[in-house]
Amino acid sequence: MKKNYRGFGFYVLLILIVVFVWYLLDGNHLSNSTYNYTQFTEEIDQGEIAFVEIHPNREVPTGSLEITRTDNTDETLYVSNVQEVRQMMQDADFTAYVEYDVPAENWLISLLPLLLVFGAMFILFVIMNNQAANGGGNSKMMNFGKSRAKMTTDENKQVTFDKVAGLREEKEELQEIVDFLKDPRKYTKLGARIPKGVLLVGPPGTGKTLLAKAVAGEAAVPFFSISGSDFVEMFVGVGASRVRDLFEDAKKNAPCIVFIDEIDAVARRRGTGMGGGHDEREQTLNQLLVEMDGFGVNEGIIVMAATNRVDILDPAIMRPGRFDRKVHVGRPDVAGREEILNVHAQNKPLAEDVDLQQIARTTAGFTGADLENLLNEAAIYAAKDNREYIKHDDIKRAFVKVGIGAEKKSRVISDKEKRITAFHEAGHAILFHLLPDVGPVYSVSIIPTGAGAAGYTMPLPEKDEMFRTKGQMLQEITVDLGGRVAEELIFDDITTGASQDIKQATELAKAMVTKYGMSENVGLINYNNDDDEVFIGRDLAHTRGYGENVATRIDQEVKRIIDECYGKAKTMITEHDDVLHRCAELLLEKEKISREEFEALFS
Repeated sequence: MKKNYRGFGFYVLLILIVVFVWYLLDGNHLSNSTYNYTQFTEEIDQGEIAFVEIHPNREVPTGSLEITRTDNTDETLYVSNVQEVRQMMQDADFTAYVEYDVPAENWLISLLPLLLVFGAMFILFVIMNNQAANGGGNSKMMNFGKSRAKMTTDENKQVTFDKVAGLREEKEELQEIVDFLKDPRKYTKLGARIPKGVLLVGPPGTGKTLLAKAVAGEAAVPFFSISGSDFVEMFVGVGASRVRDLFEDAKKNAPCIVFIDEIDAVARRRGTGMGGGHDEREQTLNQLLVEMDGFGVNEGIIVMAATNRVDILDPAIMRPGRFDRKVHVGRPDVAGREEILNVHAQNKPLAEDVDLQQIARTTAGFTGADLENLLNEAAIYAAKDNREYIKHDDIKRAFVKVGIGAEKKSRVISDKEKRITAFHEAGHAILFHLLPDVGPVYSVSIIPTGAGAAGYTMPLPEKDEMFRTKGQMLQEITVDLGGRVAEELIFDDITTGASQDIKQATELAKAMVTKYGMSENVGLINYNNDDDEVFIGRDLAHTRGYGENVATRIDQEVKRIIDECYGKAKTMITEHDDVLHRCAELLLEKEKISREEFEALFS
């Protein structure tokens, strides 16, 4: 932006210089607007003029008068007709004047303004062409159809597999790509065809982009990186042109890796839009399909892509010959989380009470990006306290901020609302503690958070789980209803504070019935047909895959599950009424209690 601003200022300055020079060469700018022809004739008649010099211009009949008054004052007057002035003075019997000859024409001076203008235009044209050739700011229109991919070849900036932690199997699967790029003849002499494309699939923050960079770093080949949204523009044909230009650049640098991040922005399933099949995004996808496996030959180019929405990709791009490999990059397990924490803690001084192994056990479900953010927030807390090392308390505070949101301790809340919140959160906490598959409790707080909640009860998963059981899901619904039950038991009234809890419980109960087949009354049939509604074209023509009788049974079964869990929650909280009161009173006193303080209430 600064470079473009300096260029624009240079052009303005150049134009001002040309105008100024032309201004100096044109003598008319010296005209005295306060002295005019009428005053001159009056002074002639009154005898106030002593002498007049007439200087005709080449552009006859114009000229200028150098006037000397009787009081020795001078004036300059530009006139449009010298002959008329001469006749006026003769009629007034004024003879004290002299008329000079017309000045000889200097062709160089006369052409100088024109030469300056054309010279300035030529300089501007040369500068704009140079900036366009060098990819400057004024080349946007000229390079509109060019690829925006960035090529990385600097060995100092390359990432290797050593810097990728927690993805052991994924790295082993991609090692074949690295071996081929290093020694392709080992595979081709056996008739093996190297995969043309590798699709990295997984939740956000699991390290898909980092893996692609590590493959390029290990193979020491050029790495082209671009986002899927960089292809598509409002002008038809630009996206396809950029795809062609990208692969042309890749051919010149083969063997190389082309990495397309968030490929779902350009490779969505065709025929699902409202404008038919001839929109810009589909043309871009068609060109990408041709480049990856069409009549053209792209030897030595491996396309890697990343997405977390593999369900909406076009089937044509998923077939063998295009994306031959699909590497699933999932959330790390406890060992992977410990490796990731060790990598991100290398440049962070930790206190002796920080146990990364214990942090890895208590961060089930965290991705690599979440763990990096956790340690970064802890370092920020340590810096705010003017410490040169990170304590375990900093990580605990960061854990709450990352998982729930920043606490707003300065927010003013009435005593009545605090009391309602305390019993609400105590109801959740009791059920977390009593039910075996959902706890234990990490912390309970009635301090408002940035997410808009008046308080929170934070559980602490102690192990990684690949799937959830029916009993566990019923317990989660029971815990969700614990806050509403506590409000009803203590205040004989209910508030809107449980709206999010009710929403979560309803969604989970509906999924149990329609998606997981966990209802005997509905049966082992999947009635969840909302997978295609991400496309507006299908959403408009969406029809339900079952009749009204089935819909009624689904609604009845969802209500039955909610009612049974509500009754169970009410029974358990009633049996531990004394703990409910003690927990609420402790929350009103301290605003936030830990796991040890809460579990001590049961003893």
